[in-house]
Amino acid sequence: MDESGIKARLGGHLRENGMLLALVAIVFFFTVVVRVSIDVDFLSAQNITNLFLQNSYVIIMALGMLLVIVAGHIDLSVGSVAAFTGAVAAALTVQAGLPVWIVIPATLVVGGIIGAAQGYWIAFWRIPSFIVTLAGMLVFRGLTLWLLGGQNIGPFPKAFQAMANGFIPDLFGDWDQAALGLERLNGTAVLVVVIAAAVLIWLGLRARNRDIEFGIAPEPTGLFWARNIVVSAALVFVGWKLAQFRGLPNVLVILVILTVLYAFFTENTTGGRRIYATGGNEKAAKLSGIRTNRLVFWCFVNMGVLAALAGMIITARLNSATPKAGTGFELDVIAAVFIGGASMTGGSGKIVGVVIGALIMGVMNNGMSILGIGIDYQQVIKGLVLLAAVIFDVYNKNK
Repeated sequence: MDESGIKARLGGHLRENGMLLALVAIVFFFTVVVRVSIDVDFLSAQNITNLFLQNSYVIIMALGMLLVIVAGHIDLSVGSVAAFTGAVAAALTVQAGLPVWIVIPATLVVGGIIGAAQGYWIAFWRIPSFIVTLAGMLVFRGLTLWLLGGQNIGPFPKAFQAMANGFIPDLFGDWDQAALGLERLNGTAVLVVVIAAAVLIWLGLRARNRDIEFGIAPEPTGLFWARNIVVSAALVFVGWKLAQFRGLPNVLVILVILTVLYAFFTENTTGGRRIYATGGNEKAAKLSGIRTNRLVFWCFVNMGVLAALAGMIITARLNSATPKAGTGFELDVIAAVFIGGASMTGGSGKIVGVVIGALIMGVMNNGMSILGIGIDYQQVIKGLVLLAAVIFDVYNKNK
């Protein structure tokens, strides 16, 4: 193994490697502290499941927020849009009695229209996104209060709740694992994560071989296998824990599908690379023939659709549309994107990094809540973590 090659590789990918190590360190910290302090297993099957259920909306909206920030803009309205679209879903489902298969696409369309309305002023009228989305935050918060009449609307039918609280049924049935000391194990969850780990390694090998074919210096062999083994082991561990509880949550399947699609779009399509070009240097992108206005417009449309999806998921999880839903969501989402390695100035950031950033926020929220840390201290700690991430970004760029 070439030690200088490993150092160069780690230095060249300092941001992604740093965030991944930070996530591992935070998980290890809470695992030890929670065990010592209150004798609770932080990595229990139920808590890992709750971690995904409680933070699904952050990851979903962070995927869209990354594209907005990469394009050089910001969206402060996502929390209010999520609350409003959740209220729309409640009105259509509970009050109008429409079936779920109509409500879900209709609500996504409403989110897309909201994103288009905001994106129009930002992309074609050149009004700063901070101002437009700040106005949107106030407008849609007010519309949520108006639509709900200041009251909660619920409960929802089981089919709608399943989007956030449901689990993939075990295709193999519940089978006893007496030899392993387990009452039951979800075979589908185990099979899926093993296949996912194998696919992850195969994709890494394919990318490595492609680099060699094009004459690009590949990642050092030892580092490649060390990283892939650690990630695959963590994936299998999480899947094993989920299998011991209720299996794969529906919302986790949604998250995985969206993550794969957006990672492919940003890294392997012309449209995705043009968004990075726009955020990196809009004038140069325009001169090269890229329609930057249209790209920015569609980034906000996409953000509106994902905010609507997140709004339905949080509403389904609570089994009620509430006027205060979505409060502070935009802060968690933006923090997850910046902690995940996106640049404040646009033009850089990865989907995988955003997911890691959202998981860091989720693990911190979950761990501090289990330890009984007050919301006041939680806000202070999260603010300091966000500041540290931005300082790290500035330092990395200057270096």
